[in-house]
Amino acid sequence: MSVRPPPHAYFVVSAIFHYLGPALAVLLFARVGVLGVAWLRIATAALVFVAWRRPWRVRLDRPAWLLLTAWATVLAAMNSVFYLAIDRLPLGTVAAIEFLPVVALAAASARSFRNGLALVAAVAGVWLLTDVRLVSEPLGLLFAAANAALFAAYIVLGHRVARDDRMSGLDGLALSMIIAAVLALPLGLGAAAPAFADPILLPAAAGVGICSSVVPYVADQLAMARLPRATYALMIALLPATATVIGVIVLTQIPTAAEITGIVLVVAGVAVHRSRPTESEPHRSPARETSEHPAGSGPHRSPARETPGPPSEPGPHRSTARRTNG
Repeated sequence: MSVRPPPHAYFVVSAIFHYLGPALAVLLFARVGVLGVAWLRIATAALVFVAWRRPWRVRLDRPAWLLLTAWATVLAAMNSVFYLAIDRLPLGTVAAIEFLPVVALAAASARSFRNGLALVAAVAGVWLLTDVRLVSEPLGLLFAAANAALFAAYIVLGHRVARDDRMSGLDGLALSMIIAAVLALPLGLGAAAPAFADPILLPAAAGVGICSSVVPYVADQLAMARLPRATYALMIALLPATATVIGVIVLTQIPTAAEITGIVLVVAGVAVHRSRPTESEPHRSPARETSEHPAGSGPHRSPARETPGPPSEPGPHRSTARRTNG
């Protein structure tokens, strides 16, 4: 019987690659337009998902297509304004602003003193990570604020896709990324033109796409499928910390003492938080389990789900227990 990694492990992978790719993208801005790099990121991810998932095999109804189109629109706009923001502001600052709208989502899980303390520590850490350079780039701040709002929408819609029984989360991601590449084409293709004539720039841009939109978004879907949305939102507090560290390594953006303190508070907040056991593993229909796992190798299920009531209990009691657990 195989053992799945904990969902938090997927999030750590996402947190690392979420800003590793953009940090590398900043190095391309001198040769390729910002929106061109953003479109190459989306288009590369779309091509990878086409080859990997072959999403044309998926049959969906109209509401599912509307959900994926909405998510694709968010992906196209979010990636574009995010790159416009990091072209003007430090990566850690943009990441900190990105966290602010999801504080409300994280607050939904603060139903105990422990989780309330975790939220306070995370918010305080993010506050320390936002530096005074915010006021010196009003246009960069505007792009960062737009990206933050879109990132909150990404979490809400991505969570719905991850738990939608009509499709697997990865197939939904593949279809949305293809739509996003088409939507971003008018703004990005012209700016991306220099990359097509350079044998070094094009592979580099493709690498940015894999690091930025394939690895982290796949990890997000695997984490969202098993983490409550509020818990996932709180863990987003890790992103400013990882962005600051990656900014140091890749872009030599050295943090101040206050920013280092902020990183410590963010990590402490995420470590203190505990999600409720009943929320960590959502109910999944047999059809969805089959779509995400090879035949005969269904997902690990805890004994509590296999036997919701004692064997000796009569039928009506078992039915009530199923309603409670479901």
